[in-house]
Amino acid sequence: MTNTLRILTSLLVLASVLTLTACAPEVGSPEWCKSIEEKPKGDLTMNEAKDYAKHCVFK
Repeated sequence: MTNTLRILTSLLVLASVLTLTACAPEVGSPEWCKSIEEKPKGDLTMNEAKDYAKHCVFK
């Protein structure tokens, strides 16, 4: 692999990661609360349940 190809591949991976992480709503936002409400309760992590209670239930 040439250095140019490695750099382009790295930039493509970085852009993909940034694009995917930008799609997640901020914890505590109305969009995030709605997405947690729609998620099956058995699939919630302890941190998600704690954050949901803190930001969506006990505002």
